[in-house]
Amino acid sequence: MKHHPLALTRLALSIGALLLAGCNDNDSTPKPTQPTLGHRTAALIEQDGLQFKDLDGNGTLTPYEDWRLGAAERARDLVGRLTLAQKAGLMMHGTLVLDAEGRVNLDAMDKMLRSDGVNTFITRMAGDPAAIAEDNNTLQALLEGVGLGIPMTVSTDPRNHFTHDPKATSIGAGAFSQWPETLGLAAIGDAALVQRFGDIARQEYRAVGIHEALSPQADLATEPRWGRINGTFGEDNQLAKSLVKAYIEGFQQGSDGIGKESVITVVKHFAGAGPQKDGLDAHNPWGKEQVYPGGQFAYHLVPFEGAFEAKVAAVMPYYALPEGLTYEGQTIEEVGFGFNRQILTDLLRGHFGFSGVVLSDWGIVNDCPTRCEEGLSQAEVDAGVSPWTVPFGMSWGVEKLSKAERYAKAIDAGVNQFGGVEDPAPLLAAVQAGLVTEAAVTSSAERILEQKFELGLFENPYVDVQAAVTLVGNDAFQKEAQAAQSAAHVLLKNEGALLPLKADGKRVYLYNVNAEVARANGYTVVTSLAEADLAIARVNTPNEQDPRFPFGMVHFGQLGFASQAEVVQETAHEGVYQGADDLAAIQAIEQAGVPLVLSIYLDRPAILTEVAPAAKVLLANFGALDQALFDVMSGTQKARGKLPFELPSSWQAVLNQSPDVAKDSLNPLYPYGAGLAY
Repeated sequence: MKHHPLALTRLALSIGALLLAGCNDNDSTPKPTQPTLGHRTAALIEQDGLQFKDLDGNGTLTPYEDWRLGAAERARDLVGRLTLAQKAGLMMHGTLVLDAEGRVNLDAMDKMLRSDGVNTFITRMAGDPAAIAEDNNTLQALLEGVGLGIPMTVSTDPRNHFTHDPKATSIGAGAFSQWPETLGLAAIGDAALVQRFGDIARQEYRAVGIHEALSPQADLATEPRWGRINGTFGEDNQLAKSLVKAYIEGFQQGSDGIGKESVITVVKHFAGAGPQKDGLDAHNPWGKEQVYPGGQFAYHLVPFEGAFEAKVAAVMPYYALPEGLTYEGQTIEEVGFGFNRQILTDLLRGHFGFSGVVLSDWGIVNDCPTRCEEGLSQAEVDAGVSPWTVPFGMSWGVEKLSKAERYAKAIDAGVNQFGGVEDPAPLLAAVQAGLVTEAAVTSSAERILEQKFELGLFENPYVDVQAAVTLVGNDAFQKEAQAAQSAAHVLLKNEGALLPLKADGKRVYLYNVNAEVARANGYTVVTSLAEADLAIARVNTPNEQDPRFPFGMVHFGQLGFASQAEVVQETAHEGVYQGADDLAAIQAIEQAGVPLVLSIYLDRPAILTEVAPAAKVLLANFGALDQALFDVMSGTQKARGKLPFELPSSWQAVLNQSPDVAKDSLNPLYPYGAGLAY
């Protein structure tokens, strides 16, 4: 006689209960430790002197409700109770809808939560940790009473760093501890510090009810024009490998996979974003190609080895399609990595043995209509229309397929969950059309559920709001973060051993520096260069942005300081150049003959050939408060950073280098690893 697996599970539980009931005082079997059960609407079940949440409301202990069982067993039981539609909902990774005050809009999300079975969302809430925690608790309470009570998983882009484009790929730190960008952590090069950063960020995330980090970037900075370098660990693949591993160990609490206090990390972007054709980004249709003229595809895989050593929970493939790529004798299909079976099944699952969740990048199944390709009109830009009103989709290489066919191809390639979409209808249509099997949907849903169980969300998805307020960005965390901001500085020039520098009331002229901070550090602030003993200026890496498109972090023009006219003449592009004002300020200081301490925020390599001679002291930073800069100047904190990429000497050198080859700029102004001691 053949027994149903669920029947066997129930039989095993019954036998276990009888055995427990027959235990006497001499029984050495340890009693399971009762976890804290956070509940709002679900009743509690008592069995064997222990409590369990009755999430399905049937009054008896169902296997998936039994926290004594393993995560995999509970996930198998639960997925067997779901409808196809509910399983499809699990494969959607939506976005929390916010109202005008930046709080969750429950009315706008009602259908997603109650009908569509979506329960994984990215949050872009920023600022008040109490508000984030309260809204996440509200959502968890709602979902506890829907269907079988599957809790919500909340994800976020990085939110502990300094950023110049919070809309696109990260969230402003706000109340969270403020660390340098990962480039700055790479400049320090200390794996233990990176792990400590990850552990602090993990605590802050979990305190407000965030469970998944859409990071780290294991991409390499081999193409200096690419606009997403600031999220990488630089261009050396071995350093990146060690720091990616440490980052994940911090967020996931070690290298044993995820546990009750972990934050799921999503390493991205497999199989190595970075070598973008002409440095253009794959968020946009003109930047969809990834190229390997130097034959260095294998070099870009190395950082991911660190992620797999740390048992990373999830992997995100990039939008880009590999152009003309061959690997181990095979020609790789020219479709986006999220649709590429050779990349996700053969390489990721097969060669690397990855067994976690594959989460697509945002919007890969969506269309890129004409308006997506053309962006806003100039009249709309002039009228102040937001570029985020432009619809966008990144289905590169499969644009001619229907949405259902794109789902089918991505799932066949190995994708388990789809970022940036909330409507499971096209996926259900693909199943109904025979393009996707229900078994494939079941397999993905089971992977996703297993991680929810491993995180302990079925027992207690709620957070203590007041505890979150106390913990997030506390003084001890911020002290460590600010020390890292200082340490990440790279001292490129220190003419006349000007640093360390005593303030002693020196009259200082400031550019983009807070006057109150300067005064607090013993300087007398003046507004005229004629009165100044010293000038301190902070500037950003110059860039050119196109305001017609939503992803303004995609850079086009040269990386050096130039006038607006020079950039337009050289690039023949009508973007907005950000750097001309900074150049004018630096030139004015130089012409006045005032010694200059110049600190440049490097979100990617910059050409400093024109401005380096103007400075007595030249520092690179990767996100730092003004106080962190003054600490470096005084020697209170040492600048310990080494350049995580080389700084080219000219625009022509940038054009001559190969996008996939590291450290190949001819005669760089500052080589990889540059950095003075003092």
